[in-house]
Amino acid sequence: MRPFALAALLIAAVAAPLLAQAPAAPVVRRVFGPETATGPYKHPACLTELSNGDLYLVYYGGEGEYARDTTVFGARLKAGTTTWSTPVPVAHDPFRSVGNGVIWQAPDGLVWLFYVVRYGDTWGTSRIQAKVSRDLAVTWSDAFPVALEPGMMVRNRPLVLADGTYLLPVYFEDGEDTEQVGPKSTSRFLRFDPKAKAPAWEALGEIRSARGNIQPAVVEVSPGHLIAYSRRGGGYGPTKDGWLVRAESRDGGRTWTEGRDSAFPNPNSAVDFLKLSSGALLLVYNDHMWERTPLMLALSDDKDGTWPLKRALATGKNSFAYPVAFQARDGRIHVVYTSDGRKVINHAVVTEAWIRGK
Repeated sequence: MRPFALAALLIAAVAAPLLAQAPAAPVVRRVFGPETATGPYKHPACLTELSNGDLYLVYYGGEGEYARDTTVFGARLKAGTTTWSTPVPVAHDPFRSVGNGVIWQAPDGLVWLFYVVRYGDTWGTSRIQAKVSRDLAVTWSDAFPVALEPGMMVRNRPLVLADGTYLLPVYFEDGEDTEQVGPKSTSRFLRFDPKAKAPAWEALGEIRSARGNIQPAVVEVSPGHLIAYSRRGGGYGPTKDGWLVRAESRDGGRTWTEGRDSAFPNPNSAVDFLKLSSGALLLVYNDHMWERTPLMLALSDDKDGTWPLKRALATGKNSFAYPVAFQARDGRIHVVYTSDGRKVINHAVVTEAWIRGK
């Protein structure tokens, strides 16, 4: 065998294990855009994995954020396929705008769809409604109320607590200014006990902060011990003190510490926060105080003590907004977010190894 051929074989033999260990790069796909005939507005989006392996996505679409014709649409990516189904209406009100669809399958197999109905011109007039499906989001129940207090909204998926109950992060938005999140706005939480004789979503505590906060993303780091990161209050212009709001609960969400500025910047936009199967915590956020770019993934291995690992998922002059993340049964992490002026829905799949850069 010629020397250079032998050398090539030796290099390949050494490199192969290294390549096999290299973390796969993220796979990012454009799901729906202006060409999808549900109106130009497509924001925000929420994604879940169903028990049969299908992915199910919901978003609200229409002419614009404050249009009256908005509808929550649903679409499915069947397991083993690469083409999403055509979006179909799953929640609509003939007289009011609807938005902020949240899709989630409970451990008992019931699929929940939460969404917002806006009764007036601003989000401060909203209420929360829901539907359920017993056939993996093929058909849906009638709508029923979850929270009737004006100003109540939903954005993030529920989580199952150590005691088996469900915790739904919700929020109260105060004020009539479409360009300002009022200081009385608070993150709130609802609890559902599936074993109760007459289960219902019951109100727990709320997070108060000096300038207001909304859209909490929460994890349970140990039984009863919850940590939440919430979107800050205030406006949208350039600022030097735009931070995510952090709070803790030691009693399963019944009471919360005062919300305080964290070390993470926040451009008055939504975030997501989850506990991975490895035990690490993952925060998905915009690393800027007034622009929704870049979209970052950060990891903590010490229960929110430090965050030494950060990696950008989406960068550039755009608005990468309202991420929703979950870890699938195969261990991969799915992130869905919107871009291009709230007209495009993107779906990214990453691994924890890639975030770590190993």
